[in-house]
Order: sequence, then structure tokens, then C-alpha cells
Amino acid sequence: MATDTMSIVFKGALQAIKPAKQEFTEVNDTIKKINSLLKENGIMAECMAGGSYAKGTILKDNFDIDLFVRFDYSYKDKDISEMLGKTLLPLNPELVHGSRDYYQVKKKKGKSILLFEIIPVLMIDGYKQAVNVTDMSPLHVSYAKKRFSEKPGLADEIRLAKQFCKSIGVYGAESYIRGFSGHVLDLLVIYYGSFEALLLQATVWGDRVIIDLENHLTEPMKQLNKAKTESLLIIVDPVQPDRNAAASISNEKFELFKAKAREFLHNPSMDFFRIKKIDISELKKKAAKETLLLLKVKPLEGNKDIVGTKVMKAFEHMKKQLEKNDFKVLEANFEFGVEESLLYYIVKKEKMKSTVVMVGPPVREKKDAKRFIAKHKKVFEKESRLYAEEKRMYLTPESLLKELIKGAYVKERVKKVCLC
Repeated sequence: MATDTMSIVFKGALQAIKPAKQEFTEVNDTIKKINSLLKENGIMAECMAGGSYAKGTILKDNFDIDLFVRFDYSYKDKDISEMLGKTLLPLNPELVHGSRDYYQVKKKKGKSILLFEIIPVLMIDGYKQAVNVTDMSPLHVSYAKKRFSEKPGLADEIRLAKQFCKSIGVYGAESYIRGFSGHVLDLLVIYYGSFEALLLQATVWGDRVIIDLENHLTEPMKQLNKAKTESLLIIVDPVQPDRNAAASISNEKFELFKAKAREFLHNPSMDFFRIKKIDISELKKKAAKETLLLLKVKPLEGNKDIVGTKVMKAFEHMKKQLEKNDFKVLEANFEFGVEESLLYYIVKKEKMKSTVVMVGPPVREKKDAKRFIAKHKKVFEKESRLYAEEKRMYLTPESLLKELIKGAYVKERVKKVCLC
């Protein structure tokens, strides 16, 4: 049972994140318009709400709405993405590339913008009929709504779980996050019965957690594809039992969730439900006498997951190069934004020697030793191994980063980057 403090925190968090009104007239109007366009074009398909909006777990001030356009199964060999694009022309859709291309349409709602992601799927009865992974999405919505009807209140528990995960930085299945998707949090809360129960169980999770809500498999580790069982959390998808719904969760995000669950239960606080952006002034305080390297990045245009992953790759590349050049990275992180992303590295401040010693092969390895000697000017021997002394290329981490952001690896992955 929740303590009084925890109950107060949950109540306060829910008041802050639950929309006053779930229904948006703009959504219903858009669905009607799309269905009208489909009928006009003689296409056997139906538009319906999807995602957290359809399930009733949407968070306050979330203006991203998923809409599924379910095409009759007779279209399974047709390019339903192209068909949908032509149908949506009066709405000025923007094409987004994915496992199956989909579209975005923006609509004004007061001072905010509703972003509709309109996804073409095939109307299927079971997972074996799916041609693309997106075909399963409406079935996930139906499953969640069925379980919510059996236990009223679960939708609010999922809202708490989503906000908690967003706050601690583990929400989202995108490749640049590799965290807990909304679907995974639905399944975890349904399985354990509440957000509090999920936190309590997370504190006692072992090295490997296996969950099968509908008892589809007798031995999930053997019956699931080996590539899908590398994650520490395995959830047999209730509507697609050959799939691990949690396969994309990285070990780092899994362990972070466990650690934050323990922290929250030890000291419940609203801070665990507040989204924290990178604060440059706070970073400067944290860095203190060490070196803070801050980069502002303008990502490429396109699919959020793809361009976010490219920003992540650039971030990891620069971190790796800092470490390779003997700079001690004490802390590093990045915050992805479509318009602007922030990357930072806190590096130990120390005077670097002007030379660096390169480790060579053992003397007895004649061929390798000969090549090493030919490559370096100042070579010396110590305990039967060759070493070379070379001039250090970069004496400061700033000079290295300035070179890296001009290099092909970074320039190919971001539109613009500057070292602040």
C-alpha cells in the first residue's frame, strides 16, 4: 500500500499531467475528413484514433496524435502509403519515411499545434496476417482498452509511469533513447496492477526479467528469436507472441529504471515527475573547476528517430575520440531536439604532456617490429617490447572538438554544430 506521502505525490503528479478533457474536437473532425476523402476516392479503408489518445492515457499538453488508416486486407500487395498520400493531398500532408512511409498533418488548436501522424496499416485479425510491424498497432490499442475496461483506473496508473520515465530519461523506444515505449509501460502496469506495484517489483528484478501476460509460451528464452532475447527485460507481446515487446530497451536504461524506482520509494517526491531540461548554468556549477564543453547542434531534417540517432552517433563519436586522446570524460550527455540539440562533456582539467608514448609489438615479432620502427622516429625498447614517443596532436579537449566538428563523420550526421 502507498504511504501517505506517496499517495500525496501520486495525486499531485496526476493533477499536473492529466488533461482536463480527453477529447479534442479537432481529432474527431480530422478523422471524419479523412474517412470522407477515402470514400470519395473509392478506397476501402477506415481512419481511427490510435496510440495514447485512443487508449485514454495521453498526457497534458501532448499534442501529438496517432491516427491509423486501416486498409482492407485485399490491398496487401498494394503500396498503401502511396495511396494514402494521394488521398490526403487536400490536407497538405508531409511524407515521413519509416518501415512503412506515413504522413504528418498539422492543425491549429488555440495557441498550440496538433501534430497528426497518419499511419497506413492493413486491417488484420491476428499477427500472422501482418505484412509490416505497424499493422499490429491497432491490435495493441484494442488489447489495452480491453484490459483497462476490466480494471478502471489503469489509464491513470500508466500516465504516472510514462511521466516518471520521461522525467528520468528512459521513455521512448527510439534508437537514440532505447528506453521504455508507451506499449511496454502499458503491459508492465497491466501485469503488475498499478504503478506503485511496478516500482516495488522493479526494486527486486534480477539480472533477467521474463513476463508473459497471456501465458503464450512455455519457454520464452527458447521459443523467441535469439536476437530478440538479448535485452534484460523480456515481455512476450500478448497479441504477437513471437515478439519481445521490450527488445529495444538497453541495459543502461533498464538498470537506470531500477535505480530510480528504489530512489523514489525511499524518498517519494514530485521531482520524479518533473521533466528536466539541460540547464547550462547548472552544468557550469557542476563542472566547477573542470572543463565544460557544450555543443549546440542543428539536426538534419527527416524522421525523428533517424535524425535523432545520427545526433547520438555524433555525440558518441566525439566522446570516444576524447577518451582515445587521453582526456578523462567525467560526465557526458545529450538532449535531442528537432530544432536544436544540446551535447555536453565535462572533462577533467589537467595539463597534458606535449608527447605521448605509443605501445608497439614485442621485439621478437620481427616483421611487426620492423614496421613499427619504420613508422616512428623516436623508438625505444623496454622489457622486450617496443615503444615510440610522438608529439601529442591535441593538448586541450577544445582543440580536438574543434577539429572533430569539421570532420566528415560529424558533418554527415548533423546539419550544423557549434562549440559554445
